[in-house]
Amino acid sequence: MKESILFDLRLFDGDLNPQTTLLNTPGNDLSPEMKVYYEDRLIDYAGPNLVYDQFGDKYPIPSHGGKTIEFRKYSPLDKALTTLTEGVTPDGNKLDVTTIEATVAQYGDYITISDVLDLTAIDRNLEQATKLLGSQAGRTLDTVTREVVTAGTNVMYAPQADGTEVLTRSAVDSTCLLTRELVFQAAAKLREMNAVPIDDAFVAIVHPNVATDLMLSEGWLETQKYANPENIYKGEIGMLGGVRFVQSTEAKIFGTAVRNTVSAATTSQATFVLGADPGKAGAEYLSKAGNKLNIGGAEHEIAAYDPESKTVTLSAAATLTQGAAVLSADAGKDGVSVYCTMFIAANAYGVTDVTGGGLQHIVKQLGSAGTADPLNQRATTGYTLAAAA
Repeated sequence: MKESILFDLRLFDGDLNPQTTLLNTPGNDLSPEMKVYYEDRLIDYAGPNLVYDQFGDKYPIPSHGGKTIEFRKYSPLDKALTTLTEGVTPDGNKLDVTTIEATVAQYGDYITISDVLDLTAIDRNLEQATKLLGSQAGRTLDTVTREVVTAGTNVMYAPQADGTEVLTRSAVDSTCLLTRELVFQAAAKLREMNAVPIDDAFVAIVHPNVATDLMLSEGWLETQKYANPENIYKGEIGMLGGVRFVQSTEAKIFGTAVRNTVSAATTSQATFVLGADPGKAGAEYLSKAGNKLNIGGAEHEIAAYDPESKTVTLSAAATLTQGAAVLSADAGKDGVSVYCTMFIAANAYGVTDVTGGGLQHIVKQLGSAGTADPLNQRATTGYTLAAAA
């Protein structure tokens, strides 16, 4: 005779993605000193990821002043070429200030910690969670800044290998490379606009895939050969043509959100149907009116998109051939990825400061949730981040 054993599988029901570690005993809150410690650690872990933020002018988060932050830009004074008259006080000059407003947005994440492991695991696991959250916060904040900075319109495109001038991103092909000559041209363009260097040079944020070619260029100076190698930026790898290069895997890459085809030929009409499902990223791109498509080598503007029928409506009628390639114009020719190297001068942009309220560490102790956690099984550690650029 076989014996039957009953199991209550609901004992193993779970939720909230708990990490198996004990944060603290019920009612035993972190001391003020420990709160400050972990707050500082969160900022320390976020700091190394702030590549774009390190070159922006810092503005404090507005306190009790709403969600709008005001950045100020001072215009240069004209030359004082009028000669002075002896004994006569001139009219003098005044500051010309332009204000730019931005709306502060909030971001954040948290990690749930359960009560399963021993109390001795508190510090190690809370420290590890803070490290991971800090890294995430830094990368999030830097991406917010990067998206604003790379949306600018002062652009230079590398020419094609045969010397053909490139005036649009959609004309960039695989032979368009950042060279030593282009670095000198970019620096000259900044000087022509009377841009002020940061410390002793301009700065360029470059992707590792692009930096490799530059590091083999004549005149490249490695950081260890600097006169003062201790005064280098986060991620700095060297200098060329009066430009200090900072390497970051977060450097902007314009890829192709849409790779598709025209399902059937059209004649002078504004709508056509895609040959395949564009996927999530493609659908998001197509749903934004004003975005551009490269269809059969010609650029068209999107007016609307119906995901159910995969129908794209253009802002103007077009004649299209069946099977013509449909590519989002966020990339280069034939859909090649375009790497953005950002050349920066002093006072180019403003960012919010992570200290003073911009980045906050939040710990909820076991038992702090009341009836929402009746057995004191869960604690959380997380952060909120307020930012604008």
